[in-house]
Amino acid sequence: MAEYMLHLKKEETVTLGADVVRRLVEGGDGDAALLYLCLASHGSSEPEKLREELKWGMERYTAAERALRAMGLVSAPAEEAEAKAPAPPLREPETAIPEYSSEDVIGKLENDQSFSALLREVERKLGRLSDPSVKKLLGLYDYLGLPTEVIFLLVGYCAERKAEQFGVDKPPTMREIEKEGYAWARRELFSIEAADAYIQSERKRRGQFPEYMEALQLGTRALSPGEERYLSAWVEMGFPAETVAIAYDKTMLNCHELKWPYLNSILKRWHEKGVHTPKEAESALAAPKRQSAMPQVSSDRNAWMKDYD
Repeated sequence: MAEYMLHLKKEETVTLGADVVRRLVEGGDGDAALLYLCLASHGSSEPEKLREELKWGMERYTAAERALRAMGLVSAPAEEAEAKAPAPPLREPETAIPEYSSEDVIGKLENDQSFSALLREVERKLGRLSDPSVKKLLGLYDYLGLPTEVIFLLVGYCAERKAEQFGVDKPPTMREIEKEGYAWARRELFSIEAADAYIQSERKRRGQFPEYMEALQLGTRALSPGEERYLSAWVEMGFPAETVAIAYDKTMLNCHELKWPYLNSILKRWHEKGVHTPKEAESALAAPKRQSAMPQVSSDRNAWMKDYD
């Protein structure tokens, strides 16, 4: 059989090609299949209307849409074109985002279903937002141009980061989300695929932090931003925790306390020499140090005159 026929009503059918059915079955994602059927029955529709019809929150809808995109069954040409367009230079949040008035926010909520749906979902995740926080959310959407699905991923990512540091009872502030939103805009994370790939790479990078913290005997306390930058640099250099532990031991022997710049200088020097594994680090420490040759003092007081003979 070349294709399947789904009979929704007597006067209405939806045709799914065999290749589409194969991809949905192999994908094994029931929500993705349900979303595809909903899309097929409408031809095309706004995400807000689809979420309302499916009675889904944004998180569930985003996951299903991401699965469909991975299967190659849906795309968003408008978003792709927007992402390829040259973006204007971004300034810092304090000076860049316009001063939105309460009337601006009310008008946007009344006339833009996408933003009103985004606000509902964000408040469901973070709790009720203050007026200044709603204006910051509007800035991410209206000024930076981040799509609603990407902003929701952004909020979830910031909540995940904050929970790692302080527990689930302390959600991120909109100021923190705004700051991270600027970083995403600079990285041109204007699609779900790009944002999701970034989140996965960050999770992998941060997944090494606990091993580093154990090597540095830091326990499970929250890291400062500066400490995180050091750890991130060591991940990028490719150092395992065991090598960091060796550098830490050398730091403690020489400084009697953890001095981050000193420890970092050791690892940078090893990185420049191609030393990364524990065995290579031990060999580097065991290698004899080259000493500069010292001039020998002659017992002949007049020896210096021989140079002029």
